[in-house]
Amino acid sequence: MRKFNIRKVLDGLTAVSAVASASSAAQQQQAGNRETEIQETLQSEHFQLCKTVRHGFPYQPSALAFDPVQKILAIGTQTGALRLFGRPGVECYCQHDSGAAVIQLQFLINEGALVSALADDTLHLWNLRQKRPAILHSLKFNRERITFCHLPFQSKWLYVGTERGNIHIVNVESFTLSGYVIMWNKAIELSSKSHPGPVVHISDNPMDEGKLLIGFESGTVVLWDLKSKKADYRYTHDEAIHSVAWHHEGKQFICSHSDGTLTIWNVKSPTKPFQTITPHGKQLKDGKKPEPCKPILKVEYKTTRAGEPFIILSGGLSYDTVGRRPCLTVMHGKSTAVLEMDYSIVDFLTLCETPYPNDFQEPYAVVVLLEKDLVLIDLAQNGYPIFENPYPLTIHESPVTCCEYFADCPVDLIPALYSVGARQKRQGYSKKEWPISGGNWGVITQSYSEIIITGHADGSIKFWDASAITLQVLYKLKTAKVFEKSRNKDERPNTDIVDEDPYAIQIISWCAESRMLCIAGVSAHVIIYRFSKQEVTTEVIPMLEVRLLYEINDVETPDGEQVPPVPTPGTGSNPQSIVPQSHPSTSSSSSDGLRDNVPCLKVKNSPLKQSPGYQIELVIQLVWVSGEPPQQITSLAINSAYGLVVFGNCNGIAMVDYLQKTVLLNLGTIELYGSNDPYRREPRSPRKARQPSGGLCDINEGTVVPEDRCKSPTSAKMSRKLSLPTELKPDLDVKDNSFSRSRSSSVTSIDKESREAISALHFCETFTRKADTSPSPCLWVGTTLGTVLVIVLNLPPGGEQRLLQPVIVSPSGTILRLKGAILRMAFLDTTGSLVPPAHEPWREHYEDKDEKEKAKKRRPVSVSPSPSQEISENQYAVICSEKQAKVISLPSQNCIYKQNITETSFVLRGDIVSLSNSICLACFCANGHIMTFSLPSLRPLLDVYYLPLTNMRIARTFCFTDNGQALYLVSPTEIQRLTYSQETCENLQEMLGELFTLVETPEAPNRGFFKGLFGGGAQSLDREELFGESASGKASRSLAQHIPGPGGIEGVKGAASGVVGELARARLALDERGQKLGELEEKTAAMLYSADSFSKHAHEMMLKYKDKKWYQF
Repeated sequence: MRKFNIRKVLDGLTAVSAVASASSAAQQQQAGNRETEIQETLQSEHFQLCKTVRHGFPYQPSALAFDPVQKILAIGTQTGALRLFGRPGVECYCQHDSGAAVIQLQFLINEGALVSALADDTLHLWNLRQKRPAILHSLKFNRERITFCHLPFQSKWLYVGTERGNIHIVNVESFTLSGYVIMWNKAIELSSKSHPGPVVHISDNPMDEGKLLIGFESGTVVLWDLKSKKADYRYTHDEAIHSVAWHHEGKQFICSHSDGTLTIWNVKSPTKPFQTITPHGKQLKDGKKPEPCKPILKVEYKTTRAGEPFIILSGGLSYDTVGRRPCLTVMHGKSTAVLEMDYSIVDFLTLCETPYPNDFQEPYAVVVLLEKDLVLIDLAQNGYPIFENPYPLTIHESPVTCCEYFADCPVDLIPALYSVGARQKRQGYSKKEWPISGGNWGVITQSYSEIIITGHADGSIKFWDASAITLQVLYKLKTAKVFEKSRNKDERPNTDIVDEDPYAIQIISWCAESRMLCIAGVSAHVIIYRFSKQEVTTEVIPMLEVRLLYEINDVETPDGEQVPPVPTPGTGSNPQSIVPQSHPSTSSSSSDGLRDNVPCLKVKNSPLKQSPGYQIELVIQLVWVSGEPPQQITSLAINSAYGLVVFGNCNGIAMVDYLQKTVLLNLGTIELYGSNDPYRREPRSPRKARQPSGGLCDINEGTVVPEDRCKSPTSAKMSRKLSLPTELKPDLDVKDNSFSRSRSSSVTSIDKESREAISALHFCETFTRKADTSPSPCLWVGTTLGTVLVIVLNLPPGGEQRLLQPVIVSPSGTILRLKGAILRMAFLDTTGSLVPPAHEPWREHYEDKDEKEKAKKRRPVSVSPSPSQEISENQYAVICSEKQAKVISLPSQNCIYKQNITETSFVLRGDIVSLSNSICLACFCANGHIMTFSLPSLRPLLDVYYLPLTNMRIARTFCFTDNGQALYLVSPTEIQRLTYSQETCENLQEMLGELFTLVETPEAPNRGFFKGLFGGGAQSLDREELFGESASGKASRSLAQHIPGPGGIEGVKGAASGVVGELARARLALDERGQKLGELEEKTAAMLYSADSFSKHAHEMMLKYKDKKWYQF
């Protein structure tokens, strides 16, 4: 695990330094008073940063292995990652420091260890007997490249084949090379005039461990006698070999070739194959050879007692099957089943009942590792159904475009989501239990529930149960089904705001208490959903269209009228804000032929059947204006108590009453200021630059970064659609993105700073003006220029009146300023506790017949009732921007604390979160630092260099939540969770599952019958006698270098609890501290004092008991 250099901050850095930045002595005095009244309990020791778990499909997988006794699956990747899977809920992630690709994995079956071979020609031995596996030994080959490894069952000698065609032998206990080497020229002798190529296969004869089968790439196979050090037989074939597999009786083996053929050889008949099969070749009538097919990359040959053997292979399809998906072929007797896969096959393994290669294999399943999926096929059932995968490997089913993380959710929420999600499950899976069932679950120490919501490029949203460091999909919502799907490109003229993925989710706003969900999509659309357990059919989908302009001079406005901020009571909106709820052809273009008043997507006009779960309440779309597409939405907020949703972009802000289905507010950003606009802005035409098209997944997204705000990610394309700071991006030609498409002569080159976007929105009940004596509902608006504006909400009474009377909104005139774009806002009461936004509890929308008679319940805002408190001290606003954080006293609006978070970088994500019965501000900066600050005094509590911003995926998905949890998308397929809570770090070891469990190795098969057949060769070979130093001498020192692993004391503890426990007991009695440990049970090794002393003693004991298994050390 990576070690962090944690810079903890002394508690002496109290609010005095923060107060120094306040503007007056009076404010300093006020801050001092405040500090004495609010007791802050969080200190530096409450914080510690560490990774917890990684979920999802291993990105770019490259290798696969399975322990048939422990029932643990291992997957290696091209980036050097190692993922281990046991029973559902038992997962582990490890990383090779070099980052080199894993080319092969080999379990030491039922020993709690794993050997990994990497593309940088290193071998590593992993100890799996501890919750966080560690490397015990490494061996670096200097002169040869590793191509294939083989470790026989219950052997300590690992065969390593190389690119030069040689085979070296490694002792996995000491991780040293034997002097015994099989040289390629000795192996092939005169059978070939040329080099046979790299070693592609090594295996010992199942019935005679003294015979080693070596496959060379060129097509030569050699059966090598280990004792006599010479080849018994050589088998030559014209076609290159990809893999080899034995029949369990040791009389036959099968090879797969590059021309799509399989050759079966009798061991004692090397002149020609016993049988040649072309599984997918067309048999020609005149007896000619079948046409060549694609290479068969791997073959396995598995026998059964009751019937025909299974031959399972990947590849080998005919070349004329263009566009055919990758296939796994299962040949059983006379039947051949071709199983199509969704992605390319990386590797596959057949799971068998026995670990012994010389017994009937009895295969029961096939694990198929695909490029982007893991599939298990049931071989025992007709039709070969797949097992239902219990692991959370579908995060990337469609690329993740945003995510949100919620901790301490209402207790009934996960069961409710699970019950509606259970109806979505596919049918036709195998009825058997998932066969990868090893390991044990950890101890659950968390009592609260956690939910992760992911938004995807195809418009889908997934809800995940993330409680207790596990992950399980609960429910999937498809937002795209509300829109008409275009059949071809000619029918999609309106979606060209983006070239692909027009339904991609950009922002998610969710109220866990009321279960109201609101999403903003890439095509400038907003959809509001209400949760229901009943199925409904919506005849007409409720829809609003909003015309949001960037406007300075009214003269330039096409309609020539200003949008009134307060709607008239009768209509609730003005005609300009809402286009009729249809798509008549007459509205699709303006007088000069430009597209106008049409949205980017077309809502279905047929009845929509909505299953239990999230159901559409309202669809809102921004429309084209005079030939220009609507700008993407940069911020979004919903409030269930008020029945309002608000969203903004770089043109302005719109507020919608989703209960009355009316637009309440439609203002350009500049109009929010009224006469208080602090910026000098040039007038311009409403026609602006076309937004660059493109999805959410690329690092270079074609956005222009203003020169004078190059450090800011939100100034060009705000919020979730971030652009890299200039120093990380290739040069972009600013002129290419200018207003070249506009044909208006009045267009002037405006200062990019004036394109002020809405970057943060927060509904609350607080003081809107300095003169207020009591809090009232309002909306706080943050912009990319660091301005905070307050909009007052005048809500009608609840019940029926709420649906009849209009909501009145009006700017308050309050303006606050920070440096950098506003990211997050929150409010504290007089005690320093977080004031949550008002919300209504969830109730079934369609069942409550008395709804009109009931007033809507709204959670009261937490305000201290004490009359002795001064009114001016009632609340505090916490505002976090890209550069700094401020705490502002309300209603006086005095800044009482300020913290400059970063000077040289910018904050990507800031969240006000609860931890240990208190609250803090957590920030993630583009320079890789994670920081936390106390509230309200903004004392620095944690500052750790964790993760530099290497791509937009991290910036788009990083989020903090309560109880010290955070996450981000570490690769396109995986979520990395971390904690910044000291308590969680301490409990993590208990919460992690155990991979290794004590399982008795199955009994070996009775080999009596075969002894006569093979002249006693079925007896196990004394490899020590052949490969040991006394027999074969020492290997050349320059060939490979031994590197001790960093397993440390924890590794020793884990190892000592296993098969070497008895030896450890004898050694521990002599420990230098003189403590006598007595009877050593399975976990006595936890009492070891140090890794160094144990390692020294272990070495001495190993020499004394060298026949015992000591390789865990």
